[in-house]
Formats: sequence, C-alpha cells, structure tokens
Amino acid sequence: MKIETFELERRQSVWENRVKFNLTESGVHPYKLTELLTPDEQQELLSIRLGYGQTNGSDELRKTISQIYGQSDSDNVLVTNGSSEANFVVTWSLLEPGDELILMLPNYMQIWGIAKSFGITVQPFHLKEELNWQPDMEEVKSLISPKTKMIAVCNPNNPTGAVLTEEVMEDLISLAKDANAWLYADEVYRGAELSNIESPTFWGRYEKAIVACGLSKSYALPGLRIGWLIGPKSFIEHAWSYHDYTSITAGLLSNWIANKALQPDIREKIFSRNRQMLRENLQILEDWIDQHGDKFSFIPPKAGGLAFLRYNFPINSTELTTKLREEKSCFIVAGDCFGMDNYIRIGIGSEKNYFISGLKLLSELLDELSLT
Repeated sequence: MKIETFELERRQSVWENRVKFNLTESGVHPYKLTELLTPDEQQELLSIRLGYGQTNGSDELRKTISQIYGQSDSDNVLVTNGSSEANFVVTWSLLEPGDELILMLPNYMQIWGIAKSFGITVQPFHLKEELNWQPDMEEVKSLISPKTKMIAVCNPNNPTGAVLTEEVMEDLISLAKDANAWLYADEVYRGAELSNIESPTFWGRYEKAIVACGLSKSYALPGLRIGWLIGPKSFIEHAWSYHDYTSITAGLLSNWIANKALQPDIREKIFSRNRQMLRENLQILEDWIDQHGDKFSFIPPKAGGLAFLRYNFPINSTELTTKLREEKSCFIVAGDCFGMDNYIRIGIGSEKNYFISGLKLLSELLDELSLT
C-alpha cells in the first residue's frame, strides 16, 4: 500500500524542535505536571505500578469523558493515543475501497491522506472566506451520491479557527441522515473558544454521529497522547477491535492524569487559563497586522490556537516560510500544506513574549524582502 506524504506533519516533525521560535504549534503552551497536580496527587502518581491498563481506556477515564457529553456512558467511549489514532481507526474501520468520503477543507490533512491510501474517493467541500469560513451548503449537497459513506468535519476548524453555525450543523446532519452516512466530527478545539462559550458538539444529534477529541489542543496536554472517540456502542466495540491492531492501549499513567485533568473543576481551570492566553496573543497579532497596512487580512478565529492569514504580496507560501525558518530560525506553516497558497497559519497559543519575538522576526524578513 502506498501512502502520500502528510506534508504538514512531515515539515513540523523535521523542523519544530530545530528552530529558536516555533510558531507552528497548534495548541496552547503545555502544562507541567506540577502545575496540574497537587503534591498529594504527584506522590500518588509516583506509586502507580507500571503495568498494562485497560486497553480501551480506564473505566474511570471513560466514565469521566462520557459525563462531559451526556446521553452516553462508558461504553460509548474508546480512548486512543491522541486524536490522530482516533482519525485513523475511524477511517480504517468504517470505509472501504470505492466508498466516498465528503471532507471539509481546509482541514488537518490526516484523514485526506489515510482515505486516499485506502482507495476511498475523497470529495472535498470548502469553507469560504467570503462566508466567514462557513461552507456553501449547495456545494456539499452536490457531492452526495449513493456511494457517500461519511461526511467528515473539523469543528472548531483547523486552520481557520471558525465555528460552524447551528444552521450549518443541522444541515450537515440532515444530509448525512438522507444519505444514511456517518457524520464524523473532529472536535479537538472544542473548549478553546475565545468567547468563553463552549461550542456545541455533534454528539447526540444523530444516531450515526461520531466525535473525536483529545487533550493535545484545548487542554494544553499534548505530551499525554490521550484522545478519544465517542459514538454508538456498536461502533465503539467495532473500533476497539481495530485499536487492537494499532497501539493496543494508551499509557497507564496518561489515563490516570487525563482523568484528573477532565474533572469538572480542573477542566474549567484549564480552559480559563488557555482562553486568556489565546485572547492576549490574538490582540497582539491583530496589532501586528495593523502595523503592516494592507499586506495581511484575516478573519479572527473564534476558537483554537491558530490564526489563518491571507497575505497580499508575490511570494509562494512555502518559499516565504522556508526563508523565515532558514534565515530567522522562526517556523510557521505554509498555506500550501492546506492546498491554499498565499496564506500562512500562525499558532497563537505560545507564551506571550515568545510569540512577540517570533512576530518580530517575521517583520524583519518582510522588511528585508521589501514586502512591507
């Protein structure tokens, strides 16, 4: 089986730890365990015996996750090694060669590559900047066919930071129902809304809805590598059998820490800290854009640790970001990684002074290239 290069992850994997300023990070500045756990909890963690845990996720963690969503219990939940494994398991377990997948773009391009490698026909629909990064539902409707097996969305969206309107969510559900298709929602940025109002979930709205989430983005805990799927019990049982062939289980310690992080009071504490960081950095970014006149434009993100900027000067996005990395040791994501040249994606979840320093280096490069 041949698989196409996952360009975004390949670039980040090679370079993100080799630059002085990494502004490709799509989450929020990560926690230390000492910031998350009490001294007693830290001691309890050190006393855990390092055996295998429950392979579909600890009973405690799955119960805690199910309580976040409602209309569910532990058997609706499968814990995975990050939401990336969740994406893989869903695609592998539900789609067959010749099936059609209707996929939101721009997007985290993992499902795109996986599906194509499995011989699945990917039919993209596009968020439109002129619609405030909402889809044209007529475009989506035009893609429905007897072979449509799944509609997949990323909401809140990577890289635009947009949140689907209630009307669009209901329209997507209606289309999925009419086609008897699965509706798969990547919701890893749910909880990172700059308005403090948690965006609605697709879970519980349709009997064939499946949701993926995890601790890497909105929770600022990427090192735990904890993700999850929540879906119909029959699907979760089915997906678990595929999980046996991938990682078998997420780490025992990660399950334990995740259960602590997802307790209601800690969860809200995490979200409050992260949203404050995002709001501060977004204001810094907006001021920076204003300083550059009409060279940049963007729709401010509603959620997530990302900003997706259009630039109005003649240079390819990969060339621009490569120059920035090689000449200034500052790393941002090219729009080319999403099939959208003349855009760049900048992470806004880092520490404030670090973020400011990275933007200064981008300004220096633009000045040297006489692009501002």
